[in-house]
Amino acid sequence: MSGAVVIGAGPGIGRSVARRFAREGLPVGLIARSAGPLTEVAGELSAFGVPVAVRTADSTDESALRAALDAVADELGPPDVVVYNAALIRPDRPGELSVRGQLDAWAVNVVGALTAAAHVAPGMARRGRGTFLVTGGMPEPKRQYVSLSLGKAGLRTLVALLDQEYGPSGVHVAGVTVDGPVAPGTAFDPDDIAEHYWRLHTQPRAQWQREVLHTG
Repeated sequence: MSGAVVIGAGPGIGRSVARRFAREGLPVGLIARSAGPLTEVAGELSAFGVPVAVRTADSTDESALRAALDAVADELGPPDVVVYNAALIRPDRPGELSVRGQLDAWAVNVVGALTAAAHVAPGMARRGRGTFLVTGGMPEPKRQYVSLSLGKAGLRTLVALLDQEYGPSGVHVAGVTVDGPVAPGTAFDPDDIAEHYWRLHTQPRAQWQREVLHTG
């Protein structure tokens, strides 16, 4: 049985996206760097009565991420939809962050998404269907968030490249760009944002969007 996999399934958008897909009866795989948030989210999903697979992996560790995706697929079946929601969010102005710090941020914000897509999208293409979604942000760069602005710009370009590579074979690649701080009960409530992911996954091919902007 196939379902959804959420990479970066901690509090906030990751949890809400996992709940949104579970609400539709899809099995859900959860991947995150730490076990604590995964246990909490998995416990919430039990209320929906769907199979849940949990694995820990750092999105910057290529071998660990690929192994986690394989383990989830072994347990639940090849995924219909994979959501990359991992990000390193921190303020830094031009020149404040070291080269190593910039590279570490880029590894989480962009390269991890590329690793995940390169691992799951070819199988989706062979099956002629599938969805790969990423959580974007920073539609306009901000000097107070240099590494995040660069990362989200790179992620937007990555979506375009993946769409070129896998879109013709039936894989819907898209991003949900969130233009504000996520918090329950606000205009950027994660439950509201999660609706975009479900809508993108279920869009007819003739109506595919490559980016949805949530402005609140």
